[in-house]
Amino acid sequence: MNKKANTWVFILIATVFNVVVTAGLFIGLFVLYVRLFMPLLPDGSQQWAFLVIFVLAIVLGFLVYRLAMKIFMKKVNVDDKFAPIFGNRRPRNRLD
Repeated sequence: MNKKANTWVFILIATVFNVVVTAGLFIGLFVLYVRLFMPLLPDGSQQWAFLVIFVLAIVLGFLVYRLAMKIFMKKVNVDDKFAPIFGNRRPRNRLD
C-alpha cells in the first residue's frame, strides 16, 4: 500500500479505536455508578450522574487515545509510512 492508503487506513482504525475505548469507558463508569453510588444518592441525581459519566468517558477516552498515539508515534516512523493529510504547511512561492 502507498502512503496515502496507509494514512486513510490509520485514520479509520484510530477512529474506531477511539469510539470503542470511549464506549467501553462509558459502560464501565455506568456500571460502577449503578453498583456503588446509585443506592447512596437520592433519586433525582441520576440525570446529573448520567451527564457526568458521559463527559468523564469522553475526557478519559481522549486521554487514553492521546497516550496510545504517543506510544504509536514512538514505535513507528510516521514520516516514512504516512502521507500528510492537509498537504504542506509551508506556503509555495508563486510567481504571479
